[in-house]
Amino acid sequence: MKSSTIQSVSSRRVAGTFLLSLLCWLVAMPSPAAEKKPNILFVIADQWREQAFGFAGDPNVKTPNLDALAKVSVRCFNAVSGMPVCSPMRASMLTGQRPLTHGVFINDVPLDPNAVTIGKVLGNAGYDTAFVGKWHVDGHGRLSFIPRERRQGFDYWKVLECTHNYTDSIFYGDTSDKLHWSGYDAIDQTHDALQYLREHAKSEKPFVLYLAWGPPHDPYLTAPEKYRALYDPNKLTLRGNVTESMMAYAHKNLAGYYAHCSALDDCIGEIRATLKETGLDENTILVFTADHGDMLGSQGLMKKQKPYDECARVPLLFRWPRAFGDKPRELDAPVNSEDLMPTLLGLCGVPIPKSVEGLDYSKYLQGGANPGDGATVLTCAAPFGEWDRRKGGKEYRAIRTTRYTYARDLNGPWLLFDDQEDPLQMHNLVGDPAHTELQAKLDDWLRRKLRQENDEFLPGDEYIKKWGWKVDANGTAPTAP
Repeated sequence: MKSSTIQSVSSRRVAGTFLLSLLCWLVAMPSPAAEKKPNILFVIADQWREQAFGFAGDPNVKTPNLDALAKVSVRCFNAVSGMPVCSPMRASMLTGQRPLTHGVFINDVPLDPNAVTIGKVLGNAGYDTAFVGKWHVDGHGRLSFIPRERRQGFDYWKVLECTHNYTDSIFYGDTSDKLHWSGYDAIDQTHDALQYLREHAKSEKPFVLYLAWGPPHDPYLTAPEKYRALYDPNKLTLRGNVTESMMAYAHKNLAGYYAHCSALDDCIGEIRATLKETGLDENTILVFTADHGDMLGSQGLMKKQKPYDECARVPLLFRWPRAFGDKPRELDAPVNSEDLMPTLLGLCGVPIPKSVEGLDYSKYLQGGANPGDGATVLTCAAPFGEWDRRKGGKEYRAIRTTRYTYARDLNGPWLLFDDQEDPLQMHNLVGDPAHTELQAKLDDWLRRKLRQENDEFLPGDEYIKKWGWKVDANGTAPTAP
């Protein structure tokens, strides 16, 4: 073979080897978009019931931005607040544990600073962590500074334990200096969160940002005037289970409640616009939910802690275009508060700690099997505050299935509703001879769930004593300073 021919063959072999090596390197090198874990933007409102949205069929409320979000999200329409009151739900949201495990089963008591929380887990997994707004699991006074060692793994921090003064609210950063939101605090908090998004849009690290609003929790009549002007109390259509004695109360306060809702809806519009503007939309898991609902006159009752739909059911929307696409889906699993943490960790591909009791619904959200058995538990371990014993408050355990709500108090069966046939829960079937078999089946199901959860269903005072909480004669922990 001629020398020139040998050199040509050799050159082709070298070139071919180089091209093959380059191709293998390019194939093996992960795509930056595929490699980076998803961001999380978790938006939680206070006391926003699942029924109070246009997408949920409310004929009064104006929520165009949330209605649009629902059209491109996965909606869990049977989601519940396992203990439908503020601090217990928030502690479960952070830890993935039930209230009788983490101990925050009444408001204004502290979550263990050493708890295993989503902030700590994601921080250890390489996430930037941030929290803006209402906290309410510190338990050292609602207006008190929260030092870093009690922030449960969140670094960026613009937080107050709790206030319902939405137009002159304070917050703290890294020092004990009192800072003020300049106006309606939910709007200012949202704008702070939007700035965080802009600053982290090009970061190599993923982030988890919790934005926790105080409204639409009462006081109902304090939204900005332009939102209050949207609602005439006399023109509202009330739910069919609002009792006659509560109609005046419901008309007046629903108008203010809806005004808060519309203000927050505008905030959602700004959030979505900023996610698109910054290029974060595709790989950010946007979650929208609430800590519990509000009776607002339904069943003749006010506020929270009860097992009724208006109180226990909460909105729960997940949007993540990269994994879920843009088509709406509705899922009927009764997702509970303690399920939120493991589900988010599952979506992010982060190992779930052994301390977690909730279910990981991440595969279910992506079209996989439901990991649950079709039921979850609602609890009132010890009534207090706005539903203390003087106001009819009592211990209960309830099971919420995809169709039924069944509750027992310490004296025995209390409530049974067919939520499909009786969505307003106006016909209590407990003791109805035609539903004896159903009641027995649900009672057995509830008892089995309680055994699985090691819940002895004791009087509330037993749990107060076990955890050593200091409460007044009505079972309520102090909120000062």
